[in-house]
Amino acid sequence: MYILIVILAGVISFFLCLYAQLKLKEAPGAWSYFLVTLLSTIFTFSYAFELASTSLEQVQFWLRIEYLALPFIPVFVLLMCFEYIGQKLKQWIHYVLFIVPIITIFMLNTNDLHHLYYISMKLSNDGPFPILELEYGPWFYVHSIFVFLCLMIAIIMLLMQLKKSQFRFRMQVLLMAMGLIIPILASCLYLNGLSPYGMDLGPVSMSITFIFHGVALLSFQMFNVAPIARDKVFESMKEGVIVINQNGALVDYNKAILKVIPMLNSHDIGKMLTDILSKERQLAEIIYDGRECDYKICVDDKITYFHISFSSIQNKKNLLLGKIITFADVTERVNMQEKLKQLASMDGLTQVLNRTFFMKKAEIIMDDLAITGGYVSVIMFDIDHFKKVNDTYGHEAGDIVLAHVTSIAKETIRETDVIGRYGGEEFIVCMPNISLHEAYEIADLIREKVFAKRTLINGKEICITSSFGISNAFIEAGDNSLLLQVLIRQADQALYEAKRNGRNRIYMYS
Repeated sequence: MYILIVILAGVISFFLCLYAQLKLKEAPGAWSYFLVTLLSTIFTFSYAFELASTSLEQVQFWLRIEYLALPFIPVFVLLMCFEYIGQKLKQWIHYVLFIVPIITIFMLNTNDLHHLYYISMKLSNDGPFPILELEYGPWFYVHSIFVFLCLMIAIIMLLMQLKKSQFRFRMQVLLMAMGLIIPILASCLYLNGLSPYGMDLGPVSMSITFIFHGVALLSFQMFNVAPIARDKVFESMKEGVIVINQNGALVDYNKAILKVIPMLNSHDIGKMLTDILSKERQLAEIIYDGRECDYKICVDDKITYFHISFSSIQNKKNLLLGKIITFADVTERVNMQEKLKQLASMDGLTQVLNRTFFMKKAEIIMDDLAITGGYVSVIMFDIDHFKKVNDTYGHEAGDIVLAHVTSIAKETIRETDVIGRYGGEEFIVCMPNISLHEAYEIADLIREKVFAKRTLINGKEICITSSFGISNAFIEAGDNSLLLQVLIRQADQALYEAKRNGRNRIYMYS
């Protein structure tokens, strides 16, 4: 019965060894865990053969096989825990840790010459099967102390992370630590002669250890996340962060990300991020493409902008383990850019578009009409005798007149129309989807308002008039041959005719 239990322990070790190799591979601490489970598999099955042996020679043979694996197990357990919590050991420490195991193997295999590891060994038939009775030598105790120290340091390092971790990490830590305590307790019972029939409880205790580790692996994604040390900053970050593995499955997230993806919860861990974001297609596409950009959402009835950035998680061999996706609130920056863009596009005095940005806006209107088809009109107008106003009343008065005229024009044109300062006292309006007659009516309304509203300068009312030139064209859908510059030139020619024929009037290009 006990042999079957030992074999079962070996099967569990072997299963976890395969799982670590196939599923975990490059995760922090996973390589050491793979070696621990592999060495435990060798040790456990060798011990099963030792229990099934009937002669001292057979027992000694399997004991040597066991000790090819056993001395290295505590070393790799310790390295596993250091890697898992994100602590890097210097290279020389690695070498030092392997000194005692190598000496132990040497001592065991040359024990007949010096008896420093086992003073004596014999078979006892008092139990259900032959049991090896051993009298320990000094190096056995050196090795036992070394094993105890390795395991205790590993347990202490893990338990120190409890206060720094969230629930899922705490469960990982507790399960790992509990699993490591069991072999220590089993060894104490064995060394003090308290185990049944003097049997070594190590292999069985390892099976219990790996049951704990199996629960940590399958239920709490042990090794499938970044090291616990990330908790020191992860939850305190203002930026929202999600972590996905190389397959695109959600591995972790912090509280700040809930502002962006409020539907996230702990049950989503392990699910594909694209499935979680099935109702947020735009965001899912951005993440799938790995496209760094600004992302706009409405949070608490307020428009908020987040900049999405991606950082790859790679191992020492530059193999991709996953990605860290960060969402930084850049609302202030975007709003400032919009204000700066607006300032750059506007004429500071009249608060209409400057010439450069007017041309860009008007070209967009022309491009849209080339797709849909429709009429377009361009109105050019200027202030009559504006130089005389400047010369008579000064440039400050001229500025007042400019602002006065443009405010009338802005309140008269339609929302779809675009107005800009073309130069000096000359202004231009681009009007989509409007007939020549309708454009004429709007131009005439502006002209009448400008004439009717007197401008007050230094306590004196000044009468201002304005002249207008209009061009109009019909754009067929799919026809992009008509150039904006042509319409502007035609409107300018019409404006010239209006001024040449007495000013304060409107001429249409024909």
